[in-house]
Amino acid sequence: MSFFRGRRLRRTEAMRSLVRETELRPQDLIHPFFVLEDDDTQIRKPIASMPGQSQLGLEALVEDVRQARAHGLSNIMLFGIPRHKDERGSQAYASDGIVQQAVTRIKEAVPDMMVITDVCLCEYTSHGHCGLIADGGVQNDPTLELLAQTALSHVRAGADMVAPSDMMDGRVQAIRRALDREGFVDLPVMSYAVKYASAFYGPFRDAAQSAPSFGDRKTYQMDPANALEGLREAEADVQEGADILMVKPALPYLDVLRRIRDRHDLALAAYHVSGEYALIKAAGEKGWVDERQVALESLTSIKRAGASCILTYFARDAVQWLQEY
Repeated sequence: MSFFRGRRLRRTEAMRSLVRETELRPQDLIHPFFVLEDDDTQIRKPIASMPGQSQLGLEALVEDVRQARAHGLSNIMLFGIPRHKDERGSQAYASDGIVQQAVTRIKEAVPDMMVITDVCLCEYTSHGHCGLIADGGVQNDPTLELLAQTALSHVRAGADMVAPSDMMDGRVQAIRRALDREGFVDLPVMSYAVKYASAFYGPFRDAAQSAPSFGDRKTYQMDPANALEGLREAEADVQEGADILMVKPALPYLDVLRRIRDRHDLALAAYHVSGEYALIKAAGEKGWVDERQVALESLTSIKRAGASCILTYFARDAVQWLQEY
């Protein structure tokens, strides 16, 4: 009597590699960077809740990006931390804003690095919310024009792709129309299509100095209990012209990621967020887990669930780990 012997294809690394179903590649990874507007452009301020990550002055950022590219990283995402904030987040769309400066410098120094910019107002507003405030709440439609201005300013500075993360309804359409109107018809939009009001963002808010000064973001970010709503959000962004859909966070929402993958044939991104990173780093530092193996297993699971690309703070390390295999 014969029976299935799966072990026949697991006997050696060569055999396992031959039949491996999912491949995590360096070019799948996007590393987020935080650029800090400071007189000391070489400043490096370690982020306590995200070991290994720092807020970087402009020249320190360019240096790190140059080194990362030399080690095989090909994609980055930029988040800005301005010196001054106001109620309208005006530094988000200022032509000389810190992200705009960073994009121009990086493209001069490392022209073949793919530079994606986060488009939102929360790092730039004095109240920390992702849109304009009136009557005690975030106003959706008045915010759209500012988001479009922000995206356009990033593209004029040299960004290769823009990624709206605000979760205002209609922002993909507003950005797409603004880009097309100015002749940037070939510039892609990566939409944070399915972004949950998650507890996993805590370290990021330390890094980006973007915690809301009142209330929370549950009126515009999604309820973690909802999956069907995520499908509707993704469909809306497809109709509005998104080129890449993103699910954020990644690991707690792999089921949603898979359902979107099964429904849509667009490229699909997942954001392995700050809290997911911090948990692995903390356990690794304690010696409770093998940081490298857990990180790679986590990223592989995201790819297996259907992601085309992954934003992760492990990207710089993972690119080198993968090259060692």
